[in-house]
Amino acid sequence: MHWYTVNTKPHQEWLAEVNLQRLGVETFSPKLKQSKAVRRRWQVSISPLFPGYLFARFSLEDHYRAVRYASGVRKVVAFGPAPAVVDEEMIEAIKSRVHNGYVSVPASKFTPGQVVCIQGGPLDGLEAIFEREMTGYQRAVLLLRALSYQARVVMDLEYIVDRWVGEGVGGEVRGRLAQGVSK
Repeated sequence: MHWYTVNTKPHQEWLAEVNLQRLGVETFSPKLKQSKAVRRRWQVSISPLFPGYLFARFSLEDHYRAVRYASGVRKVVAFGPAPAVVDEEMIEAIKSRVHNGYVSVPASKFTPGQVVCIQGGPLDGLEAIFEREMTGYQRAVLLLRALSYQARVVMDLEYIVDRWVGEGVGGEVRGRLAQGVSK
């Protein structure tokens, strides 16, 4: 038995999961719990971590046809003629991030208005003002500061560091910025 990725019909992850479990198939459909602004109010929202997909562990010989035609299932993800096997380690890595039934998402390490430095990419070394994090995308909206011109850009969070990062972490450019010396 191996893990496979099952593509579900739109917004029917729960239906596919219930029907696969009725067939005796082990399923894993990680959920994401986050706060969202809805009509100017913050509400807790629970949604699939991978919308339109879930993981199922079954034997191809015994359950493939039943899984393929279960209610709520669109198809079993395949690359070529055979369904693609999902590595057990990947499933375990996702399961290790599940706490109290939900995948935990680290809180943003930046606050709106905070001066940050871009690390890597074509904008490496530029200062920007952190505006907001884009939920679910691991990206942020930044306001670039360049002389008299300000431009809004969207950047991967991995390229953003605090302007006041110490010498050992950020390298030459960020070290100079932390000391207040320009390039």
